[in-house]
Amino acid sequence: MKGLKILLIGIVIFTFSSGILAQTSKKKKRPRVVKTTTVSTTPTTTQTASNTTLTDTEISGGLKEALFNGVKFAVDTLGKENGFLNDTRVKIPLPSSLQKMEKALRIAGQGKMVDDFVASMNHAAEKAVPVAIDVFMDSIKQMTFNDVRNILFSGQDDSATQFFRRTSEETLRGKFRPIVEKFTNEVGVTQKYKNMIGKYGFVGQLFGKDATDLDGYVTQKALDGTFFMVAEQEKKIRKDPIGTGSAILKKVFGAIFK
Repeated sequence: MKGLKILLIGIVIFTFSSGILAQTSKKKKRPRVVKTTTVSTTPTTTQTASNTTLTDTEISGGLKEALFNGVKFAVDTLGKENGFLNDTRVKIPLPSSLQKMEKALRIAGQGKMVDDFVASMNHAAEKAVPVAIDVFMDSIKQMTFNDVRNILFSGQDDSATQFFRRTSEETLRGKFRPIVEKFTNEVGVTQKYKNMIGKYGFVGQLFGKDATDLDGYVTQKALDGTFFMVAEQEKKIRKDPIGTGSAILKKVFGAIFK
C-alpha cells in the first residue's frame, strides 16, 4: 500500500512537472528580428558636361534666381516713365491699319495728335507692367524640378521665358487690361478715339480688330514687350553668369553652359 502511494505521488509529480515544462516550452518565443531601413540623406546630384556636380537644390535655386532677375529687370525697365516709348524694340506703334492714315494726318497738320495718341498707348503699357511681379513669382513657386531641368537643358536661350509665357500670359492679360483701359479712358486723345469707335462702329470695322479694340491691342503689345525684356535678361545671364555677381548663378549657369 505504501509503495502504491509512493508510485501515485511520483506519477502526479511527473505529470505536473511535464505540464510546467510544456507550458514553458510554449511560452518560449523566437528572438524578434527587427528590420531596419537606412534612409539616405545624400542629396540628388547632376553631373554636368563640365564634370561639375550640382545638387538639385542648387540647380533649382540657380534657375529661380535667374527668373526673378529677369522679371525684375523687365519690370524696372518698362515700368518707369517712357519705358516703352523711348525703347524702339518695344515701343508700341499705331495699329497697322491706322498707320495707313498717319502720313495723311501729319501732312494735314495733325502730327501732334498722332504723337499724343502713340504716347498714350505706351504710357498705358508702362502703367500695367508692374503687376507682373506677383504673377511671375507665383509661377516660379509652382515650378517643379522637372520644369527646371527641361528649361536648363533644352538648348534654347529663352526657354525660361517660354515657360513664363505658357504659364502666365493669360493671367497677366487679365491683370494688364483693366489698367490699360483705365489709363486710355482718362487720356484725351485715346478717350476721344474710343468714344468715336463706340459711336460710329462701322468706322472701326473698316480698319480691323486692332483699331476697334484699342485696349486689347495695347495689352498684347505690353505683354510682348515684357516677355521680350525677360528673354533679353535670360540670354545675358546664360552668356555671362559671372557678370551677374551671384555665386549660385555663377556656379549653376557657369557649369552647365561652359
